[in-house]
Amino acid sequence: MFTRRAALTLPLAALATRAGAADIDLRLPGGPSLRPLTRAFPGKGEMILQRLVPPLLETPLAAFDTGVITPNDRFFVRWHWPVPTEIDPATWRLAVGGAVTTPLQLSLAELAKLPQQEVVAVNQCAGNARGLFEPRVAGAQWGQGAWGNARWRGVALKHVLDRAGVAAGAMVVRFAGADTPPVEGAPQFRKALAVDHARDGEVLVATHMNGEPLPLLNGAPLRLVVPGWYSTYWVKALNHIELLPGADDNFWMAKAYLIPDTPGAHVAPGTKDFPKKPIAAMVPRALITSLTDGDRAPVAERLTLRGIAMGGDQGVAKVEISTDAGATWRNATLGVDIGRYSFRRFEAAIAPVRGPMTILTRATNSAGATQPLAPIWNPSGYQRGQVEATRVEFV
Repeated sequence: MFTRRAALTLPLAALATRAGAADIDLRLPGGPSLRPLTRAFPGKGEMILQRLVPPLLETPLAAFDTGVITPNDRFFVRWHWPVPTEIDPATWRLAVGGAVTTPLQLSLAELAKLPQQEVVAVNQCAGNARGLFEPRVAGAQWGQGAWGNARWRGVALKHVLDRAGVAAGAMVVRFAGADTPPVEGAPQFRKALAVDHARDGEVLVATHMNGEPLPLLNGAPLRLVVPGWYSTYWVKALNHIELLPGADDNFWMAKAYLIPDTPGAHVAPGTKDFPKKPIAAMVPRALITSLTDGDRAPVAERLTLRGIAMGGDQGVAKVEISTDAGATWRNATLGVDIGRYSFRRFEAAIAPVRGPMTILTRATNSAGATQPLAPIWNPSGYQRGQVEATRVEFV
């Protein structure tokens, strides 16, 4: 399936040296905006370095302008704990236990014999674009590159659970990976789905990404793929599945990754007391990729804008463009639809005039959910879904 990997062995000092060759300005409003560009990480092209260890690598905007599928070597990276670097396919096992009738220890070869399927789906960090929140909030100060779209191939989780036999009374399926906390007492990263969701036939135990074995930095040799949901549920280096008779009260479900239980997950800046719930399904987003916020561009009689949109947990129904602060909107032309959970390309022509112009984009999904014009804020910087603005100076 793939060869033994022992990557990420470059000394941190060498990584830092190689990472600092150039900087990119993410135009983050609440603090330092410059980030180094790096090619130092195994299997990755030029990426925006947000953190060295555990690695946080952001995809540059230009990579999204080449098509709706994000190449593996430009796909963002986010780990909570150090990346497990010793992976031997011959000895790797996926354990399935808890409230099952037949506990399992599945090898990669055994998984490969189960029915295989593929889904094109966006994988997006819950904190994507957190660095654009105003006022600023704590956490990784991502720009717009903590997401990507890929063809994921593997085994439907349903087949694995059916083979183990879901016991009567099982309510929740918990997942864990081989990444372990570096300090004693820190909580192992675990996430959970309701049994019915886990058995819906769409959730995958993925082995391949864009036709290749999963890259080490993106979760090899197995990762969970939960189409339409934020990547906090897409557990990497997956090696353990446990069925529980009740709710999962581990730290990462009960205390972390919580959002306001309010419309749009929005509360007034500074609010501390509000109802909360675990973040789950994604919301629609649209983003111009042919221009970057803060660009200077030549005036032309006609300029075709390009961008990507996604509908969250639904398909993209339409994308609209406004150049008058949202007073009027006109439809963009949508590209080919390659799946409900995928990015979709859009294009729109504008007639720029000399001087500053702010271009707004908004997506509406097939369930009728539309990006709001008003800014969204919450203290964790999660689930940004407001209309995005691209400010350009035409000269």
